[in-house]
Amino acid sequence: MNIALWVIAGLLAAVYFTVGCVKLLRGKALEQRMPWVEAFPGVVVRFIGLCEIAGALGLILPQATGEHVWLTPTAAACLALLQLLAILVHTRRGETQQLGVNIVLLVLALVVAVGRFAEWTTANAAALPPAT
Repeated sequence: MNIALWVIAGLLAAVYFTVGCVKLLRGKALEQRMPWVEAFPGVVVRFIGLCEIAGALGLILPQATGEHVWLTPTAAACLALLQLLAILVHTRRGETQQLGVNIVLLVLALVVAVGRFAEWTTANAAALPPAT
């Protein structure tokens, strides 16, 4: 299960880091490729990009370093929430052609969130002193 979670987290991190950099650097200039951008101020588009980059780093770095590993399921859950919001925006705007991508990213982020949270809680439960 650990290898599968690493693979999924790696794929998600690559996608979110790449797309996040594009949004952060290009902002409102993305209107041709991403029509939803026209409905938001440039600062919001850049903030979404920054959140995606932070989420991508949060998927990998805590697990890789073994420090603050609770950040990995938290980052995955936040990215899942971001995808849920993206699905809502696209649905309201009638942009249903890309919903499949959003749904796949949502499901994969949820898999990482649940899988890593289960690992973290199991590890922490084992470290607790026995109940008296």
